[in-house]
Amino acid sequence: MTVDDVRPLSELINHLAAVDDTDEIYSPEDLAEELAVEGFTPELDTLAVWAGDDLVAYCFVSVRSHLDSDGLARGGCEGGVHPQWRGKGIGQRIFDWQEHRVRELAGVRHPGVASYLRVDGQQEGAHRRRILQRRGYRLVRYFNELELPLTKVPETEADVRGGGTALRAPEQTDGEDVRLVHNLAFADHWGATSMDAGVWQSGLWGGRALRLAHSTIVLDADGAILSYVIVQQYEPREAYVCLVGTVPSARGRGLARAALLHTLRSLKSSGDFDKVDLGVDASSPTGATGLYEQLGFSLLRQTGMMRLDLG
Repeated sequence: MTVDDVRPLSELINHLAAVDDTDEIYSPEDLAEELAVEGFTPELDTLAVWAGDDLVAYCFVSVRSHLDSDGLARGGCEGGVHPQWRGKGIGQRIFDWQEHRVRELAGVRHPGVASYLRVDGQQEGAHRRRILQRRGYRLVRYFNELELPLTKVPETEADVRGGGTALRAPEQTDGEDVRLVHNLAFADHWGATSMDAGVWQSGLWGGRALRLAHSTIVLDADGAILSYVIVQQYEPREAYVCLVGTVPSARGRGLARAALLHTLRSLKSSGDFDKVDLGVDASSPTGATGLYEQLGFSLLRQTGMMRLDLG
């Protein structure tokens, strides 16, 4: 795929979001950025299926540049088939291609290391999950998608233990510091891999969806970042909290709660948003789901992460 394809790709992805209840909405501009992320090669790592002038299926694949916490090469993919073209074997051909390409790419980036492919299996009973199960993928984790109407933002104050902290919105110049803190905060999370500076900048910090004014960082007395909340926006009047983290040494002090409250109140007071969404590992080692529920977030949907070991 090329940047010339982003408009029909956007139309297909947004149609699939409605049909499959994924809430994954992307503009052509968002997709043009995805094609330009550092380390991603559209000529090799994308696949498009056309019926005349109609884009009826697509797939993106990737392999992380760092090994995961188990010392394995982690691949990922995203794709879909238009409902009118399902049941014709297109999805099976796409899966054949993506498994081959991930195995090939993992062999280039991490020679001699075992690899696996992680795919969002969507909700129970989803068309994609049935295909994955037939192909031998196994369900390995659940993820919760939560939402909070901003009219329900709690009025309670944050209880930060230990003192000596300050909260503010990050600036563009904070990007590298936040990246390093993010890698540290997620080092003990399931399947986590470190984020390279180039991928961080091109895929997140320099992206058009980033909303720094409503994001939050928590600093100690020396100005070091202890915790952070990063906000994006893909749809009108909807904010998306894409990352929340706290360095292990500062956990248990209420910093993530304070940062979230700071962000939620910023979003509400702006008048530009009606609700905020986020996704979280249902078995997060930090107990994040419980924190979000305490702040009023409710479950929107639960999805399953599927895995295929590639050897």
